[in-house]
Amino acid sequence: MQAASSVPAAPPAESPKVAPAKAAPRRSRLPGRFARLPELAGRNFLPLGLFARLPLAMLTVGTLTLVTAVSHSYAIGGLAAGAVGIGSALGAPVLGSLADRSGQRPVLLVAAAVNAVTVIALLVAAYLTPDFSTPTDAAAILLTAFLAGASCPQVGPMARVRWMALTAGNLNPRNPNTGVGANPTGHGSVASSRADLDTALSYEGTADEVTFVLGPALVGILASLVAPWLPLALAAVLTATLVPAFAVHTSQLAVVPAKRKARTGVVSIPAERKSGALAWLKVAVPVLAMVCMGTFFGATQNALSAYSAQFATAEIAGLMYSVMGLSSAVAALSVAYWPRRFGLAIRWVLAAAAMTAFSLLLFLPAGIWPMVIVLLVLGIPVGPVMVTVFSIGGVVAPAGRMATVMTALASGIVAGTSLGAYLAGQLAQTQGPGAAFVVSTAASGALLVLGIVAGLVLRRKPSPQH
Repeated sequence: MQAASSVPAAPPAESPKVAPAKAAPRRSRLPGRFARLPELAGRNFLPLGLFARLPLAMLTVGTLTLVTAVSHSYAIGGLAAGAVGIGSALGAPVLGSLADRSGQRPVLLVAAAVNAVTVIALLVAAYLTPDFSTPTDAAAILLTAFLAGASCPQVGPMARVRWMALTAGNLNPRNPNTGVGANPTGHGSVASSRADLDTALSYEGTADEVTFVLGPALVGILASLVAPWLPLALAAVLTATLVPAFAVHTSQLAVVPAKRKARTGVVSIPAERKSGALAWLKVAVPVLAMVCMGTFFGATQNALSAYSAQFATAEIAGLMYSVMGLSSAVAALSVAYWPRRFGLAIRWVLAAAAMTAFSLLLFLPAGIWPMVIVLLVLGIPVGPVMVTVFSIGGVVAPAGRMATVMTALASGIVAGTSLGAYLAGQLAQTQGPGAAFVVSTAASGALLVLGIVAGLVLRRKPSPQH
């Protein structure tokens, strides 16, 4: 925390830049603890970080909508959407690792440019492909879809890394704007830093939920009212404009790139490798949890499609699923107000236990509206589990590898969603919608088991290295 206390010692010429920051808390209309967030990162960081992640939420569904429309094949559309998911799952940790080594700014700027170009290339390939008789005819589409997913800027994980640095006072001394990341209200204790981090991560969880509900809805509206190419074109424009603005935002100066450690001798190499392996084994727990969370999401989405087809049409499943996203987003915000004594491991276990119990309710409804009520209840523990897993990911992340871990967690959700959708689809096809919900319950139960494992992992308090 001494780094944070040295911030006010800036040269006198810089002090006029700090003056606007002290007025920020009064101008903020955010309630309670959330009013602290603009003080930490700047008032424009919240809307910028929110809308800059919207293209990622639009990409998979937008690709599915476009390719299905031009090919008249759900199979080829599904393959293209799957290529986006695979690309995102593989590319996100690579972008995170590069950001850890080189800083967020250059990585995000390059990723934004590459992604905008590949999305436009995907649009061109979709309309220039002459024949869709077989999946091999769509090779260009599948390749560009994969590249679009792999290059998609990981705004959400990068934002979480910034919050972790800002709340820890891990400021880059080169930061010319001492108001960003400083502690203007004097809250310098460990408890207040933990409270600020919980508040920031609960906001990030809600932002993810909002964009992943808003993104597909926006795709559906634009594709149905205007043209199937418009959602991806809009995503490319948003990526080319908002992501660079996020990349150069002054909050990125709070994250100091990791320095490569010099070898002190041959004798230390085995011990260092063992220590590194143990550190990454701890990281595997929250990553596996996010795979389970994604499995829950994908299975529930697919099972709802089969379920709603019995009463109306499968298209209504998206609206039903958004109900769970709504309650999940609100519950994620509430985490900021949970007692500090309510530790991360206990929070994970209790929320996952509630999630497992509530998932059993999915087998009871016999109509659309009863299922809507069940989904509203089921979403309540989902948001807190996600916020908690990201928090634990920050705790167990090796020094200088925060962005790698955050993007790996996001990739876990993507990979799990594909797995859950596949498993639930197979069961729905052979056994019916009720059997598909078994995957949702199993994924929730696995989250509970991993929460217990996380409690054992967190018994050893890591040294403050971030």
